[in-house]
Amino acid sequence: MPNPLQAKSIALGVSGSIACYKAIDLASKMVQLGASVNVMMSKTATQFVSPITFASITHRPVATNLFDPKSEISIDHVSIAENSDIIVIAPATAQTIAKLSLGLADDVLTTTVLASKAPVIICPAMDAHMYDNPVTQHNLSLLATRGVRIAGPAEGHLASGLIGMGRLIETEEILSHIRNVLGINKGLLAQRKIVITAGGTQENIDPVRFISNKSSGKMGYAIAEAARDQGADAVVIAAHTTLQPPTGVRVIDVQSAKDMKTAVFAECEDADALIMAAAVADWRPKNESKSKLKKEDKTSLSIELERTDDILAEINRDNLIKVGFAAESENLLKNARKKITSKKLDLIVANDITVEGSGFGSDTNKVTLIDSQENISELDLMPKYEVSCQILRRVASFLENNSL
Repeated sequence: MPNPLQAKSIALGVSGSIACYKAIDLASKMVQLGASVNVMMSKTATQFVSPITFASITHRPVATNLFDPKSEISIDHVSIAENSDIIVIAPATAQTIAKLSLGLADDVLTTTVLASKAPVIICPAMDAHMYDNPVTQHNLSLLATRGVRIAGPAEGHLASGLIGMGRLIETEEILSHIRNVLGINKGLLAQRKIVITAGGTQENIDPVRFISNKSSGKMGYAIAEAARDQGADAVVIAAHTTLQPPTGVRVIDVQSAKDMKTAVFAECEDADALIMAAAVADWRPKNESKSKLKKEDKTSLSIELERTDDILAEINRDNLIKVGFAAESENLLKNARKKITSKKLDLIVANDITVEGSGFGSDTNKVTLIDSQENISELDLMPKYEVSCQILRRVASFLENNSL
């Protein structure tokens, strides 16, 4: 599955904020990901960061003056505007946001935006009072209604000494927005809704105790990020996890297997695929105590358990691609094949949790993909995001076949 930024032409607009230094890191990361980056700086931005810094990183000339005859876009600014796959303005000051909302074109940055049909991402950065000002909020809302994506800002300590909304979001979050917007236009899963489950469910014993498992949610979240990067409308139904929700992904928090079943059935009514990466409890206490169980003089405690519903087996909507996981400690392929049949899956992802680097909580995984036709693909140990890309490539193929 291709890297969304590879060989893409990205116009990076930098306006005059103390957060300009973060744009240097952003430009560097985009170049490392294979993008061609053309930087446009407002006059005030050059007071914070020298254009030569961006030129050194991007190996491209930096546009600072609309009337500079040496600049690629000084006279023919339309060349960059027409050839950009996306325009990212980071940081975007209140002044730049106001000009863009009015359609003004008085510098190289605003002129390029006005002349381009490329999608635009604006990353605000300013003093908290400036951001909260009704004029700024109106301008941002107006731009959003025109299809501009507003990414941020974040809350925290600001250069003015205030604590509030106005911080430029971090580089990785900006990159997530860029991947998502590029994927929406040209990704393998554009216009597709993919529902992913993640984490480990919790089944209450009493108000303070529960039965759960060791699932971290990392695999499910990695799949969600990869699906987002390929343009999907990715929805995560997340049981217990301590992970930060992926940018650009809708997350529905649940606790128990019953809660997850309700959410999965609701979200799958209009979904194209369901990928059940969550570790759903097989058993739950038959009778949940409404008050905390006391030790008193007891030396043991017996809890009667009952089976939970098998979500994957029960959901059988026409044309819904179903992907399951088999985390096993023995008889990996045998147990995985049983699940394909019993749950009527299109694909199962089997992994031996006893293999180093492939257990719960790890950042890598070594899996075997088995489809309903008994085609087997054994993957090497790799980061979970890369595993996710392999899974989603198969899902995209199934969906394409469904459309024929």
